[in-house]
Amino acid sequence: MEEDREKQLQKVGKTILTEARSELSLYMRFLNLPLSSLQYENKPGIKFLGTDGVELYYDPDILIDRFRNNPILINRTYLHVVLHCIFRHLFKPHREHKGIWDLACDIAMEYIIDGIRYRCVRYPSSRFRLVFYENLTNKFKVPTAEKIYGLLLDLDMAPMDLEQLEMEFRMDDHSFWPNTDQTPNPNMESLEQKWKDISEKMQTEMDTFSNEETENSELLKEEVKVENRKRYDYRNFLRKFAVLREEPVVDIDSYDTFLYTYGLQLYGNMPLIEPQETKETKKVEEIVIAIDTSLSCSGELVREFLEQTYTVLKESESYFRKINIHIIQCDEEVRSDRKITSQEELKDYMDHFELIGNGGTDFRPVFDYVNQLIIQKAFTSLKGLIYFTDGQGTFPKSRPPYDTAFAFLREDYEDALVPPWAIKLIIEPEELQQSYKKGNLINLKENDSREASDNEY
Repeated sequence: MEEDREKQLQKVGKTILTEARSELSLYMRFLNLPLSSLQYENKPGIKFLGTDGVELYYDPDILIDRFRNNPILINRTYLHVVLHCIFRHLFKPHREHKGIWDLACDIAMEYIIDGIRYRCVRYPSSRFRLVFYENLTNKFKVPTAEKIYGLLLDLDMAPMDLEQLEMEFRMDDHSFWPNTDQTPNPNMESLEQKWKDISEKMQTEMDTFSNEETENSELLKEEVKVENRKRYDYRNFLRKFAVLREEPVVDIDSYDTFLYTYGLQLYGNMPLIEPQETKETKKVEEIVIAIDTSLSCSGELVREFLEQTYTVLKESESYFRKINIHIIQCDEEVRSDRKITSQEELKDYMDHFELIGNGGTDFRPVFDYVNQLIIQKAFTSLKGLIYFTDGQGTFPKSRPPYDTAFAFLREDYEDALVPPWAIKLIIEPEELQQSYKKGNLINLKENDSREASDNEY
C-alpha cells in the first residue's frame, strides 16, 4: 500500500513539473532547451527542489502542497533552479563564505525572475524585497551573483539580517551542487560546458526573437549577455606583445640524447654532440603600461590592476630576465614614468606605489611621450602599450607604430568607443578585487574593432 502511494506521489509530482515546464515554455520559447535539459527524480526529504545539473530533484509532498497553495510558486522555483544552471552557479569556485555565496546566487536569480513580466511567474514582492532591489540597482547596473556576494561581504551583515535574507530569497536546495574544491572532474567540466552551450544558444534565440518576444524579460537577456561574455587569461593576452629572442638556457629539444649519452659511455667525458647553450623563446621584453590617474579612476582599483599585472610580470616563463617596461601615470599630462628592468625593480615599485595626478583625462600625452622615447631609442622593439582607464578621454587621431590596448574599467557592460586601430578590453571592478581559487586571472571582455584575424591572442 505504501509503495502504491509512493508511485502515485511520484506520478503526480512529475505531472506538476511537466505542467510548469510547459507553461514557462509557452510564454518564453527561448527557454525550451534549458527547461527540457533536466530529468525529474523523486527525492523525499530535500528542501523542495534542487539540481546537480543533470537531474531536477523534488520532494513530492512539498511539491504537491505548494502547488495547491499557489501553482505560480512551482513555476518560479522551477525557473529559479534552471537559471542557476544557465548562469553556471553550480560550477563556479566556492567562495570563502559559501553560505553567503549561495545566498547571493539566490538573490540574483530572484531579481531576474521578479523582472520578468509574464503572468506565469508574477508574484507580489514584499516591501523588504523591493527595498533591497532598490539598493542593488543604485549600486549596480547588472547585479550579478558575484557583485551581490561582494556587496553582502562589504555590508558585514549581522546573522539576523542574513537570516531574513535567507527567508526572503532562498528557494531551492543547493546540496546537490558539485564540489568545485575537489580535484577537477572531467564529467563536471563536460557538464559545465554543456550548460555553457545551452546558455549561449538561449542568448542567440533571445537576440533573434522579435522585441515583443523578449521585452518582458530584458533583465534576463542582459544578465545572460554578461555571463556569456568572453573571458581571457591576462597572461595569454600580454603574450600578444611578445618577441622572439635567444635565451642562455639549455635547449634539451635541440639535440639527440642517445648520441650524447653514447659518447659519454664510449669516451668517458666526450659527448658526441653538445646541447645548444641558447634557446629561442617568445616572451615579453618591452611594453608600456599607462595608468589613467584622473579623478574618475579609483586609486584602489588602479592598485589592484597593477597587483594583477605584477603577478603576471614576475613569472619567469612569461618574461625575459632583463626587461624594459615603462609604467606611466597620466591624467591630462604625463605625471610620472618609472622604468622597470627587472623583477626586483617591479617589486620595489609595487611596494612603494603612489597614485599621482587626479586631473582630467587625455590619452594623447602618453602617446606623444612614448613616441619621444622611441626617437630617443629608449626602446629597441616596443610591441605595445596597455592603457588602463575608465574610457572618458580624448584619443589620438592617428595610429601609433605599435599595438595599443585600452583596458576599460567599467561597471556597466556597454561598449566603449575606441579608434578602429585599438584593441578594446573591458574589466569589471569586482573582478579586480576578487581572488579566485582557480588562479590569478582577470576576466576580460574582448571587443576588438579590427578584423577578426588581428584579434586572436
